[in-house]
Amino acid sequence: MQEVTIVGGGLAGSEAAWQLAEQGIDVKLYEMRPVLNTGAHISEDLAELVCSNSLGSDLPDRCGGLLKREMERMDSLLMRCARATSVPAGGCLAVDRDAFPRKVTEALEAHPRIEIIREEIKTIPSGPTIIASGPLTSPTFSEAIAELGGKDHLFFYDAISPIVELDSVNMDIAYRASRHECGEQVEGDYINCPLNRSEYENFVEALATAERIELESFERDIDAGVKTGLHKFFEGCLPIEILAARGKDTLAYGPMRPVGLDDPRTGRWPHAVLQLRQDNIAGSLFNLVGFQTNLKFPEQKRVFAMIPGLEKAEFVRYGQMHRNTFVHAPELLHPTLQCTRREDLFFAGQITGVEGYAGNIATGLLAGRNLALQLQGKDMWTFPETTMIGALCHYVTHADPKDFQPMKANYGILPALPPPENGRKRKKRDRAALYAARAMEDLEQYLNRVEGALV
Repeated sequence: MQEVTIVGGGLAGSEAAWQLAEQGIDVKLYEMRPVLNTGAHISEDLAELVCSNSLGSDLPDRCGGLLKREMERMDSLLMRCARATSVPAGGCLAVDRDAFPRKVTEALEAHPRIEIIREEIKTIPSGPTIIASGPLTSPTFSEAIAELGGKDHLFFYDAISPIVELDSVNMDIAYRASRHECGEQVEGDYINCPLNRSEYENFVEALATAERIELESFERDIDAGVKTGLHKFFEGCLPIEILAARGKDTLAYGPMRPVGLDDPRTGRWPHAVLQLRQDNIAGSLFNLVGFQTNLKFPEQKRVFAMIPGLEKAEFVRYGQMHRNTFVHAPELLHPTLQCTRREDLFFAGQITGVEGYAGNIATGLLAGRNLALQLQGKDMWTFPETTMIGALCHYVTHADPKDFQPMKANYGILPALPPPENGRKRKKRDRAALYAARAMEDLEQYLNRVEGALV
């Protein structure tokens, strides 16, 4: 049986490698780090998380929780590693930022059919290949992909949040609390920094005037022949200062929403709240939830110190921007993630236009399984659009080419539910439960059918 080349050892590439190897196929997994660093990664481990340490909601009726259960039904390696390295995060699945990639790396290094090669790939390999090079694909390899697609890449700028030491947070002001709406959080999992109206307004004003890192520095990392879309940002991960510029109340209704977070000193909701989420198993590090930023590092320390509870915060990582690269999936990919221009070439991960950690893992799983099926001379899988993984892959490959942006798991991309028999409008949570139940039922029926055909 032929050997498979995988370009990129991130979430998708790691999952794809495991799926292929488990099907008895030899894999060469190429990861350019540490030979060529990205500027956003800090370790040599595979599947390193660059932005948040949270893989999103883990509640069974939420879109993120549904996607995780779909992957667990298909025996995802990375989901097993995530469960084994999880840290408290209420209704979300968050992982220890160091332990998770280390566990993935150890599993792949120990597999007899996987060879990990630390080397930059500059041209698209011949033979069966999965490209999972991610949003930080090297400029040279980006050009090779652009030539294959016949179109310029779309480049958006993505951002990551700062991390602080717990011991430096002023717990005389900050407090642990859970939202008492919809069961979103478990009490004590998040630390909350409350702001009154004047504190909030002063903070927003400081954000507006703070110095930012010039994005033109990113342009120099990209060869002149590739367009960058310099001032485009991905809507799902906007820098906090960009959000603040949209209106003085934007943050208070967004990442600093105070709903359900009673301040024990007043017994009431603050005007706004910054939440901190545990970032490692030891519980010594916490990240600023939703506080992606492109402010200069000294400005981050100055401006974020205006938030009550963070006056003397010690930052172990400042927020920063990075380039988010993805292909023109509506023209370049089938829902199987097979390339329309070359039948033995597949794409997986964020480069497909699927956004979010869980979505990236899911596309790696699907690309790995489908390439294995192709090499075995069997029909590839196209999941029902009623499943979250099927809906994501259908969306990015059928979106309007003129307005294509990355897409995260959400119920809005699933086919509508049949109308209720009583004619009454369903509540949001009831709709979500029905979407999730239908998805898991349809996935089970589909897998029983296709897995039965493999016997």
